[in-house]
Amino acid sequence: MSESTSAADIAAGYAFTGPALDLGAVLWDGACLPDAPVRLPLAVLNRHGLVAGATGTGKTKTLQLMAEQLSAQGVPVFLSDVKGDLSGISAPGTGNDRVRDRAAEVGQKWTATGFPAEFFALGGLGHGVPLRATVTSFGPLLLSKVLGLNRTQEQSLGLVFHYADQKGLELLDLKDLRSVVAFLTSDDGKAELRSLGGLSSATAGVILRSLTAFEAQGMASFFGEPEFDTAEFLRTAPDGRGIVSVLELPAVQDKPQLFSTFLMWLLADLFHDLPEVGDADRPKLVFFFDEAHLLFEDASKAFLDSLTQTVRLIRSKGIGVFFVTQTPKDVPGEVLGQLGNRVQHALRAFTPDDQKALRATVRTFPDSAYDLEELLTGLGTGEAVVTVLDERGAPTPVAATRLRAPESLMGPVDGPGLDRAVRASPLRERYAQAVDRESAFEKLAALAGTGAARPTPGADAERAGREGAKAAKGSKGSTGVASPTSPKGPKGPKGPKGSKGPEEERSVVEQVVGSGMFKSLARSVGTQIGREITRSLFGTARRRR
Repeated sequence: MSESTSAADIAAGYAFTGPALDLGAVLWDGACLPDAPVRLPLAVLNRHGLVAGATGTGKTKTLQLMAEQLSAQGVPVFLSDVKGDLSGISAPGTGNDRVRDRAAEVGQKWTATGFPAEFFALGGLGHGVPLRATVTSFGPLLLSKVLGLNRTQEQSLGLVFHYADQKGLELLDLKDLRSVVAFLTSDDGKAELRSLGGLSSATAGVILRSLTAFEAQGMASFFGEPEFDTAEFLRTAPDGRGIVSVLELPAVQDKPQLFSTFLMWLLADLFHDLPEVGDADRPKLVFFFDEAHLLFEDASKAFLDSLTQTVRLIRSKGIGVFFVTQTPKDVPGEVLGQLGNRVQHALRAFTPDDQKALRATVRTFPDSAYDLEELLTGLGTGEAVVTVLDERGAPTPVAATRLRAPESLMGPVDGPGLDRAVRASPLRERYAQAVDRESAFEKLAALAGTGAARPTPGADAERAGREGAKAAKGSKGSTGVASPTSPKGPKGPKGPKGSKGPEEERSVVEQVVGSGMFKSLARSVGTQIGREITRSLFGTARRRR
């Protein structure tokens, strides 16, 4: 311990006047000081954060603790439940000697409490209201990551999306995209393929095989309609508490690239739809991104650029993002530098690589009164090293902290109880039944049946223009580039949002925007669909809210 810093100095750094989360109490010289609380101001939660630590050190309980207090203060929360043990947040906890001892140590008045929760499942696999996205909305950049495509294939997929937009071929589910790629590799479609430039038949074949393999793994159910409206995550309960949206992921644990990228789509969708709010006294939503390292593994530069930009800018929309992983090294430096709030659980140092990661973690903290290398390897379960931003935006002193105990059930709700909660959800009727309306697959099949050579942009574009006003009356502000005309379902398909890397894909954008076909289409349609396609190319979308 530093002789120039005292426990009182550390406690003073967390004495905030505004609303805050109570994380725990300061650990100093081997003792827990209940009169020295460690807190996190609500006003800085949109400056994002990191919860890190080795397996079994208490990260999940920290998420639960923070989510409970956010909900209690009227802030909606999104949790990704990879292991299936966060559903207990909806049920009151069970008091026992360990809980009572922890509460006494940190000065907590513990009361068993359940919190309002909604449960979701990707494509309806597992317990929860189904979450789906249209292929158009998901976009080529995120889909390329899911499919494991390289940079060239990623750019080529972007051109396929553009072709579908031009021809009015709605990409709602995977069979739509597969049918478009298959058409472009057919005898009738080869001329269209050449007109795109930069897209070879071999690359199109790779994309087609990747899609076929992806569908064979049972992944088709994640894409389609009704597409989920991420505004559902911003709701509060009748009693004013924020609703905790829990995405149940145990059924897709073996598909980490899929669920991590799907989470990024949810975040990008919120970013593109929400209005600017600046710095508010509390966030609109706090988004906990569990197993965050999966998002960054094998990611292209374009993907990382888009992710970094989204994290940088989404705070002005009132959204806070917390990445949850094992060490800060799992997060790229460009993203890590934007995470102002840190809760670091214990690290292990059993191997040379572990020791290297430990030293790297220590260097990411401000100067401290503690020997952090020694402290981080000696923390117990439910203890962490904390530093956050204060109400002025300055870092607080590093504080070794014994964390509070969650007041909800520390474990999963039983299966029947979870099913009852899902059946009682007001969202179930809206999203439970998949809808398969006419889209690219049916249109291309019809063309093949009539012997037509290829789709043409004029007829589809003119029809889109005629039907656009009518469709808008029944649509919730659909932002779909390929089909702004007939949204049958809660939310029409939207354009790919935040899905273009700024530098790496410039050549692709230049090819598209500079092409005569694009300019002709924009002129011929003139108004609605031309603007929609333009917005999709540059990763933006008309706001719905």
